[in-house]
Amino acid sequence: MAKANDLTQGRVTGLILKFYFPMLLTNMLQQLYTIADTAIVGKGLGDNALAAVGNMSSLTFLIFGFSMGLANGFSVIIAQSFGAKDYSKLRRSVASSAMLCFMIGIALTAVSTSFLRPILHLLRTDEAIMHDGLVYGYFIFGGLIATITYNLCSCILRALGDSKTPFIAIIISSIVNIFLDSFFIFVLKTGVEGAAIATIFSQIMSAFICWLRIRKIEELNISKEDFRGNRKLYGELFKNGLPMAFMNSITAIGCMVIQYFVNGLGVAYTTAYSACSKFLNLFMQPACTAGFTMSSFTSQNYGARKFDRIREGLHVCLTITTISYVVLGSVMVFFPEALARLMVNGTEPVAIAKTYLPVCGIFLFAVDYLFVFRNGCQGFGKPFVPMISGILEMALRIAVIALFISTLGFRATAYAEASAWIGAMILNMTAFEHTLRKNLAKPVLHRKEMKTVA
Repeated sequence: MAKANDLTQGRVTGLILKFYFPMLLTNMLQQLYTIADTAIVGKGLGDNALAAVGNMSSLTFLIFGFSMGLANGFSVIIAQSFGAKDYSKLRRSVASSAMLCFMIGIALTAVSTSFLRPILHLLRTDEAIMHDGLVYGYFIFGGLIATITYNLCSCILRALGDSKTPFIAIIISSIVNIFLDSFFIFVLKTGVEGAAIATIFSQIMSAFICWLRIRKIEELNISKEDFRGNRKLYGELFKNGLPMAFMNSITAIGCMVIQYFVNGLGVAYTTAYSACSKFLNLFMQPACTAGFTMSSFTSQNYGARKFDRIREGLHVCLTITTISYVVLGSVMVFFPEALARLMVNGTEPVAIAKTYLPVCGIFLFAVDYLFVFRNGCQGFGKPFVPMISGILEMALRIAVIALFISTLGFRATAYAEASAWIGAMILNMTAFEHTLRKNLAKPVLHRKEMKTVA
C-alpha cells in the first residue's frame, strides 16, 4: 500500500513545485490534445466542422464545468480531512463523493442529450454546422459519466497530494486520443463523431488509471461501511460542491451569451472564436494549475490549522503565475497570426483572430491571478465567494458584449472577457486576504492570552 502526500510538512516552495509541475504537464497535455482534436477536425473535415465542434465549447463547459465544480468542491472536504488526519471522515468523504457524482452524472446525461437541439437553436447556430454540432454533442454528452469519473478521481488524488498519477494517465490517454482521432477521421472517414468517440475512450482510460492508484492508497482502505448514507456529510459536501458547480455553470452561461453574439456575425467568426478559445485555454493552464495547487495546499494546511504556510504558498503560486503571464501573454500579443494559422485554413478567420488574441494577451494577468485567489478561497471552505464572482463574471460579459458589439465588432468579445476577469479577480483577492488575515490573527491572540495567564 502507498501513502498519500502530506502538504502540511516540509519546505513550502519545494512541496509546491514538486506538486505543481506534474499537474502542469497534465493540464497542458489535456489542452494540447484538445487542440490536436481541433486541428485534426479543422484540417481533416474543414472549417465548418471546426466551427461545429467549437460552437459546442460553451455548452460543454456548462455541463462539464458543473460536474467539475462538484468534484473540486468535494475534494476540499477530502483534503481538509486528510490535513486534520481524520482518516475515518476521509474515507467516508471519498465514498460519498463517488455515489453523489454517479447519480448527478446520470441526471446531467439525460438533461444534456434531451435539450441539445433547442439549446443550439437558442445559440443561433448556423444551419451549415447544425448537423455536425448535434452529432458531436450527442456522443460527447452520452459519455459524460466517463468524464465525471476521471474528474473525481483526479480531484481525489490532488486532494491527497498526488499530481503524478493524473499526469501518467493523461500521457497515455493523450497518445491514444490523437491516434484514434487521426484513425477515425483520416482513415475511417467518420466525421466529427470520430473525434467525440476518441475523447470518450481516452477519458475512460484516464479514469481507470487514476482509480487503480486510489485503490492502493493506505489511508483510503474503503469498506462497505463507508458507503452508508450520512446526511450531515452529504450536506457538507454539497455545501462546498454546489456553489463551485454553479460558479462554473454561471460563468459558462456568460460564455454562451458571447457565443450567441459571435454566431450572429457568421460562420467565419465562429471558426475564429473557436480557434482563439483553444489557445486561450492552453495559455491559461500554467496559472490554472497554480490555482489547483493553491486549492490543495490551502485545504490541507487549513485542516492542519497552519495558516502561515498558506501565506507562503500564496507567494510561490503568485510568482509562478506572474512568470506565466509575462511569457504567454507576450506570445498572444506579438504572434496572433502565427497562432491562428496553426488551426484554421481560411484567410478571413485568421484576420478575425488577430483582433482578439492581442487584447486577451494584455489582460491575461487578471484571469491568471483570479485562478490563484479563487482556488485559495475554495481551499478555505468558502465556496460562496467564488460563486458570487461567477455571477459577476457573467454580468460583466453580457453587459460589455451587448453594449459594444455594434461599435467594436468581434473585438468586443475580448473586452468582455477582460472585464469579467478583472472584476472577479478583485472580488476573490479581497475575500482571500480577509479570510487569511482573520485566521492568522487567531493564533496570535491565543498566544497573548497564554502569556497573560502565565
